[in-house]
Amino acid sequence: MLDNHARLIEHLAQSEAWVTAAELADKLGVTTRSVRSYVTAVKSSALPLEVIESSTSGYRLNRDNYAEFLKGANNRESERPRDRQYHLVRRLGDAPEGTDIHALAESFFVSESTIEADLRKVKSVVEESGLTLSRRGPLVILSGTEPNLRRLLSKMFRHEESQGFLELESIQREFESSDLRSFKTALLDLLDSHGYFVNEYGINHVLLHVAIAADRTGPLDSAGADEPSISSVETPSASAAFSKDLAALITTHFGANLRQDDVNEIELLLTTRVITRSAGSSSPADVDLEELITRVRRTVQHVGEEYLIDLDDDDFIMRLSLHVRNLILRAQDLSYSRNPMTRSIKTTYPMIYELAVFIAAEVQRDEGIIIHDDEISYIALHVGSHLERQAKQEVRLTAALVCPNYHDLHVILRERIEAVLGDELHLRIVITRTDVDLAELSTDLVLTTIDLRSFADNVVLIQPFLTETDVDAIRRAIGRVRRLRRRRQLTDELLRFFDPALFLRNFSAPSEEAMIAALGHRMIEAGVIDHGYITGAIERERMSSTAFTDTLAVPHAMTMNAHRTAISIVINETPMPWGENRVNVIALIAFSAAGRNTFQTVFDQFVTVFSDRDYVQQLVKKAVDFPTFIDELVRGIED
Repeated sequence: MLDNHARLIEHLAQSEAWVTAAELADKLGVTTRSVRSYVTAVKSSALPLEVIESSTSGYRLNRDNYAEFLKGANNRESERPRDRQYHLVRRLGDAPEGTDIHALAESFFVSESTIEADLRKVKSVVEESGLTLSRRGPLVILSGTEPNLRRLLSKMFRHEESQGFLELESIQREFESSDLRSFKTALLDLLDSHGYFVNEYGINHVLLHVAIAADRTGPLDSAGADEPSISSVETPSASAAFSKDLAALITTHFGANLRQDDVNEIELLLTTRVITRSAGSSSPADVDLEELITRVRRTVQHVGEEYLIDLDDDDFIMRLSLHVRNLILRAQDLSYSRNPMTRSIKTTYPMIYELAVFIAAEVQRDEGIIIHDDEISYIALHVGSHLERQAKQEVRLTAALVCPNYHDLHVILRERIEAVLGDELHLRIVITRTDVDLAELSTDLVLTTIDLRSFADNVVLIQPFLTETDVDAIRRAIGRVRRLRRRRQLTDELLRFFDPALFLRNFSAPSEEAMIAALGHRMIEAGVIDHGYITGAIERERMSSTAFTDTLAVPHAMTMNAHRTAISIVINETPMPWGENRVNVIALIAFSAAGRNTFQTVFDQFVTVFSDRDYVQQLVKKAVDFPTFIDELVRGIED
C-alpha cells in the first residue's frame, strides 16, 4: 500500500464519524481530487471488500472489512512494496551464497526492474545495519554477521507493522513458530517469579526477536558456535538462574537450542525494554546507578524550579532512574522502544508530556544521546502516574450535609457518604435543622435530604438512605463544580495574555522554525522576550514537535525567562506543515518567572480548547480580527 494511501487509512481510523474530503486534504496536504483518487485506489485494491464507505457526508472506514482485508494482505507480499522489501531481505539472508535476480522477480510476481528498485531502496538500511549488499552477475549476495541480519529483520518487520501495537498475531503468521501466545504467558510467569516489573508495551518486540532467532537457528541446532557474538560485553542478566530458566523456556517452546550470545541478546532486550529490576540487582548496567540517581534528582529539582510542580519523591526518583538507565542502554544500542500511546498522551496530557520533554532534554544533554518522542512518552507515563497519585491526596471539595434530626439518621447518612465519596468530598458541616440559610454556607457543595427550593448548581437533593442514583448525582455535581472553577480560572488567566498587536491572520512562513522566529521578533518588539527566548523555542521544537493536536501548535521555550507572560497567535485558513501534522493555529507562548504558577492551567486547558477540530474550523472562519477571535475563544472555553 502506498504511503499516502496508508496515511489516508490512518486518519480515517482515528475518527468514528464521517470525514469530509476537505478535512482529509488538509491532513494529507493534497487536493480533494487527490483524496478521491486515493479512496478509489484503496477501494480497488480491497475488492470485493468495501473498506471505505462513501456518502454525501464524506468517508468512513469500515473497520470490520478493513481488518479482513489486512488478514488477506499478509499473503500478498508483492502488493505492498515495503512488505516485499522485508521478505526480499529475508530471502537473501537464507541464501548466503547468493540468489538469482530472475528467480526473485518470478517468486514475487514482479518485474526484474521492480526488484532492482527494491534493492536500491534497501541498500542504505542494509549498510546501516553493518551488512553488505553486492552483485555478481545475476546473483544478489547479502553478507555480514548473523546477529546483524537478525537486527535488520526485526527493524524492517517493526517498520512494516508500524501502526499501533506490534501485533502478536502478525509475528505468529510470519514465522509459523511455536504458539507465541503460550510462550508469552510462560515468559510473563517466569519474569514474575524472578520479581520483575513488566512493561507490556515492549514485550512483543522481544517476542519478535525470539521468533527470528528461533527461525534462523533451526530445531535444536548448535551449529555456528564460533560466529561473532552480538555483544562483547558480559550478559546483563539479573542472575545466572534467570539466564538458565530463559534458555530452557525458549528450547521448550521453540525446539531451538540458542547459543549463549543469543540468550544474552534476548536478556538485553528484556532488561532495557520490558522489565525493571530492583535497585539492589547486580549487573554491569548498575555500576553508575547511584550517580544516575543523583543526576535524575537534580533534573527533578529543575522541574520544580521551572514549573512549580513537585516531583521530589524518593520512590518516583528511583523508578524514573531505573527507567532512564534502560533508556540510555537502548539509545547506546540505537534501538529505541516504541510506544503506541505517544500520540494520545501528547494530545490528551500536554502538560505531562511537556514535563517529560524537559526531563528528556536534560538526560539527552547529560548522556550525549538522542531521545525520540516514543521514549519521551514513556517518561510521561512515569510522571503522569506520580502526579495522579499526588492528585488523590490533594484537597477535596468541601460539602455541607443538611439532614433533619431524627434519631441517628444523619450519622448513618454521613458515614455512608464518607465511605463511598471520601476520596472526592470532605463533609465539613452537618446541619440537622430545617431553617437553613444557604448564603451562610461556605462549602463547595450542599447535600440535602429536604427540598430547599434552590436551583443553584452546587445544591444536590439526596435521599435519607443514600442510593446509587444519589451517588451519581453527587459525582456529577463534583465534576460540574470543578469544571466551572477551571473555566473561570482559565478565562481570567488566558484572556489577559493576549494582545491585539500579537494577533495575526493568514500569516505564512516556510517552516516551523521560520514561524517561531517571525512571531518571536514581534514579541521582541512588544518588549515580551529577548532573542534568547527564540533560540530556546527552536531548541524545544527540535526536541519534539509542539503540534499537540491535529490543528494546533504551541511553540515555546523550556525556560520561563520572558519579561512578561504573553501569547502571540496566528489563525490560518490554509494549514501549514508542523511536524507530522498540518495546523491552522500557531500560538507562541512566552512565560515569565512570575507566571510560573499559571503555566500548567493555561497550557493544559489551551490545548484542550483547541483539540476539537470542528471548533477550530469554526474559529478559523469566524475569527477575522482580534475582537472576533476573543469572542470565539470565550465561546470555546464555555462550551
